[in-house]
Amino acid sequence: MNKSKAILVAGNVLFLILITLTFGEDKMLSLGSVAPDFSLVSEKGDTIHLADFKGKKSIVLIFYPGDQTPGCTRQLCAIRDDYSQFEQKNAIVFGVNPAGKDSHKKFIEKQHYQFSLLIDEGQKVAELYGAKGLMVKRTVVVIDTKGNIAYYKQGMPPNSEILASIKDEK
Repeated sequence: MNKSKAILVAGNVLFLILITLTFGEDKMLSLGSVAPDFSLVSEKGDTIHLADFKGKKSIVLIFYPGDQTPGCTRQLCAIRDDYSQFEQKNAIVFGVNPAGKDSHKKFIEKQHYQFSLLIDEGQKVAELYGAKGLMVKRTVVVIDTKGNIAYYKQGMPPNSEILASIKDEK
């Protein structure tokens, strides 16, 4: 790649990052606050209701910008590799973004994820959780078995940090 092309690509990437950070609410949820309720469809066509897990399992929501992209693949593959640790904590993980059923299915099949990817059309749930932007803002949320926010962080926190926030409530 020649120098001018590299500068153009870098400029476009920087522009997208700035736009993503500029637009959309920076609504951060408080630890201990009640998690906003939602219902989303998975890649299998099942409807996932947050309320169905109350009193049963902790929920880990991974809001991520796009299927098959390098950063998102790295983040979700790390979850995949440590998934047994999430299960030991009685937690279930869901990836969340606006991509459709076919895109999510291909991503799961290619990467062998043990967890579902939820379709957030129009970023409605992302907005409730402060992850809405021009592209979804990478955000990790842990909801405890009581339905409260136990962990909330934008970016790509290490799994050890996410797991440490999940109380053993089997």
